[in-house]
Amino acid sequence: MPNPWTGKGNPYTRQEVKDRLQATLNQNKAIIAAGAGTGISAKFIEKGGADLIIIYNSGRFRMAGHGSTAGLMAYGDANAEAMNIGEFEVLPVVEDIPVICGVHGSDPRRRMWHHLIKVKEMGFSGVNNFPTHCIVDGHFRRVLEETGMGFQKEVEMVALATKMDLFSIVYVATPDEARQMAEAGANAIIAHVGTTVGGSVGVTDASCSMDEAVERTQKIIDAGRSVDPDIFFLAHGGPINTPEDVRIVLDRSSVQGFVGASSLERMGVERSLTELTQAFKSLSL
Repeated sequence: MPNPWTGKGNPYTRQEVKDRLQATLNQNKAIIAAGAGTGISAKFIEKGGADLIIIYNSGRFRMAGHGSTAGLMAYGDANAEAMNIGEFEVLPVVEDIPVICGVHGSDPRRRMWHHLIKVKEMGFSGVNNFPTHCIVDGHFRRVLEETGMGFQKEVEMVALATKMDLFSIVYVATPDEARQMAEAGANAIIAHVGTTVGGSVGVTDASCSMDEAVERTQKIIDAGRSVDPDIFFLAHGGPINTPEDVRIVLDRSSVQGFVGASSLERMGVERSLTELTQAFKSLSL
């Protein structure tokens, strides 16, 4: 329902976002959420019919021609960047669909309840745990966990968002993380199976095969659903890149949709600009 104060669709309550996603499923359609790093991306993602727009700090790097992994590095203030993209680029041009704010839940400089108040007041309809430490592994992951900057902080952020009536759509990489997020009140869980393959700055080899991606996705779904059967589940990353890839995962698991950032925004721009420029250059005198 449109916001009576602005005439636009933002912000929505937690239940309103859930109702919109359920309406998509009731039409036997997959839920599609898309990352937007610029206003023009958001404008035409909405025109294409996406159900949600998610703002990641990595979108700024992605649309500047760099790999999305830059969003996990200390190249800027992730929380400030997401708010900046939202306030000055995306929220002013999106007419109807809910916009979700990427929140770096482990940022030790933020009073997280205060930051989430600002997220809500800005006009966002929900939160996403990005940058997320669920995709960090090995020794560095252990260091993050031991020094109080681990995944648990992201879970705590989602629990706060739930209390504040903010919709939450979250990344997890394991069944245990899915259970933790479900217990915190997450409304949608994204099974993250690795960095997206392809394009000019994507990785060249998937972290897992399609068979493994489907299996990992289903295990995450089963774990989350054991806590809350009403959670929405979406696929993301690794070999799941094109609509044809998503079709495979939809057919072989109980996933209900897909989240695309690089695979929608960056690769769409790479292909269209290349092909359009080539078309112009094919003209002869």
